[in-house]
Amino acid sequence: MFWSAALAADSTPRPTSLDEAQRTANDAAGWVEENWSIWLSNGLRMILIVVIAIVMRSLIRRAITKLIARMNRTAQAVDGTALGGLLVNAERRRQRSEAIGSVLRSVASFLIMGTAALTVLSVLQINLAPLLASAGVAGVAIGFGARNLVTDFLSGVFMILEDQYGVGDEVDAGVATGTVIEVGLRVTKLRGANGAIWYVRNGEVKRIGNLSQGWATAGVDIQVRSDEDLDRVRGVIERVGEEMHKEEPWNERLWEPVEVLGLDAVYLDSAVIRVSAKTMPGVALGVERELRWRIKRALDAEGIRIVGRPADAELETATPADPASAVAAPSALANPTSPQSQATTPIPPVQTVPGPALGK
Repeated sequence: MFWSAALAADSTPRPTSLDEAQRTANDAAGWVEENWSIWLSNGLRMILIVVIAIVMRSLIRRAITKLIARMNRTAQAVDGTALGGLLVNAERRRQRSEAIGSVLRSVASFLIMGTAALTVLSVLQINLAPLLASAGVAGVAIGFGARNLVTDFLSGVFMILEDQYGVGDEVDAGVATGTVIEVGLRVTKLRGANGAIWYVRNGEVKRIGNLSQGWATAGVDIQVRSDEDLDRVRGVIERVGEEMHKEEPWNERLWEPVEVLGLDAVYLDSAVIRVSAKTMPGVALGVERELRWRIKRALDAEGIRIVGRPADAELETATPADPASAVAAPSALANPTSPQSQATTPIPPVQTVPGPALGK
């Protein structure tokens, strides 16, 4: 009975499989015919967007590379001359220009390729709102997680753009002091006075003191006896400064004549004369050594003696110590006959006298 009901249900007419396949093929062909122009248009648009993005990226990167190369050639042309010493050395200019070029190329590539990707997605009619929202949330999370890295990178970028310091500069970064040997976007390398290399994160530098920009000052203290003729000493020092200012290579390193500022300090048996000179940045220490050498020889030739600086202990007026401060305070226990001393005497033990033995 079940089979008869099933046969009765199957007796309804229905199209054959060939008819269905033909109708499906016709529908697919019609759908393709209706949309092929849209597909072709969108495909051409995406290809055009990608090609334009690649060409723009290549042209901009090439222009940045040529600009950096021109900056390096200009730095090499003036290096080794008085103008090159007045400005910065070639290595510093090269590293600074390479760092700026790397940042500009990365930013240009990110902006161009990112814009191209968003444009392609919009051509495909993909809703960009959820994608941008997710990217914003991810950016915030990454920013909180890697805030130290972001801080170092941004500090390095602004440090390079503002030219706060460069290779060869003598800097005081607070956490370390030394000569800059390499400048990066995240870390700066310093060579300390003892030869140690310090790796300083750019984000940790709160203040920076550059001892090699603009100009420097060379200062020398000359200490002579207090009974010397100070006008004569001044004349000898000025003559030494004039001779040094005319000789090579000190005529380029000394930007102003050597100046005798006057007496810096006066003691009972000596006087300190302060000598100063404005120099090129980074050469003040060498100028000071040369000045001391020349002034010492000139003073010896004139019979003027240089004396040593008195010790700091001699400069201070020592107050005499109170002799009573070493005497102990009086105490009643110090007198053995005093009642307090006798009261503290230990009580002698009681001696027992042996008695007769008790018998049973």
